[in-house]
Amino acid sequence: MAQQPTTTSYAILCLLAVRDWTAYELAQQMDRSVGNMWPRAASVVYEEPKRLVALGLATATATSTGKRASTTYGITVKGRRALRRWLERPGGGPVTEFEGLLKVAFADHGSIEGLRANLQAIRELAEADIVDNERRLAEYAESGGPFPDRLPVIALAAEHFRLQSEALLLWIDWAEQTTREWTGVTIGTGARVPADAFRSSP
Repeated sequence: MAQQPTTTSYAILCLLAVRDWTAYELAQQMDRSVGNMWPRAASVVYEEPKRLVALGLATATATSTGKRASTTYGITVKGRRALRRWLERPGGGPVTEFEGLLKVAFADHGSIEGLRANLQAIRELAEADIVDNERRLAEYAESGGPFPDRLPVIALAAEHFRLQSEALLLWIDWAEQTTREWTGVTIGTGARVPADAFRSSP
């Protein structure tokens, strides 16, 4: 018996509610439109639609692109009902997985050079995210994107990620300023931590 749907199941159903997709297209869309909110490996995305079919929430139709055989998935009436029920229940909060920040939080067991390298890497990540967000927003403004009728709700998520990237950049500015005069962070080597290191950031 197929297991009950997971959040990943419903993420796939969300995409199938927009239109039918092949497994390859679903993997692309999961990366493009869902990846920032619910990242999953492509291998998981390829297997999940099969489970949805077993649960009666999706259909699978053999199709072909040229000489290449593929399977196109669609949502069933039962799938739409299940998706609606899931969407109406409050969702869980964000879960942060941030290796760079983990290294910053325990930098006192490393070196000042390592701390600064991690802060710089996080800055580059934030700046790249801002550029990517601006590119997507410009695309939506110019053409409406691939689903212009969905722009009002797409804008809600897009604005979250825009502000998140800007907040990360603000934090990096503060962190680099705070640590600029530090001469060492390894425990026992005379690290000098400013007295205001734990004050609220501006």
